[in-house]
Amino acid sequence: MALAMRLSRGGRKKRPFYRIVVADKRMARDGRYIERLGTYNPLLAKDDAQRVVLNEDRIKHWLSEGAEPSYRVSVFLGKAGIIPMPEARNNPQKAQQSEKTKMRIADKEEKKKATAEAAAAAEDEAKAAAKAAVAEPAAEEANGDTVNPGDTPAETPNEQPAETPAPDAPAETPAPDAPAETPNEQPAETPAETEAKKEG
Repeated sequence: MALAMRLSRGGRKKRPFYRIVVADKRMARDGRYIERLGTYNPLLAKDDAQRVVLNEDRIKHWLSEGAEPSYRVSVFLGKAGIIPMPEARNNPQKAQQSEKTKMRIADKEEKKKATAEAAAAAEDEAKAAAKAAVAEPAAEEANGDTVNPGDTPAETPNEQPAETPAPDAPAETPAPDAPAETPNEQPAETPAETEAKKEG
């Protein structure tokens, strides 16, 4: 009969608890076993003494009978000093990232690169605009065409300047002695004209 020293799961959902048992290899993992050799509680802290409990005398007996420990049980036994520590397993394919993960990482890097380039371009444009704003007043001062903003009013587009009368020309006002001429009115006859008409 081939013997195995392995973990048998107990506990409940999301609260695992394992028994370290020696059993026939043909039996189910959580099925019938020959003898319980210890316990393993993964919910306890790693430095807790009750995390892994081993019955060393019975373990040594079953090892002498030819029981083969599983990798996890052999790690427990190696830490306890019962057997030498097993070699660490190396599965390079398990450590590799999937194609989907690699594509997602590449997309993130491209987006970061694009945002960094856009930020650099915006910063360059802002610097160029600032240099141009500083260069314009310097060029005007060099030409001697400096204009103070308080000297002339700002011109608004589509606005014609208002016409103001010249200060020297007096405004035309009718004379107060001259009567206003009304249309279709004959001038009044003087007394000399009326006497001349009578004589004539």
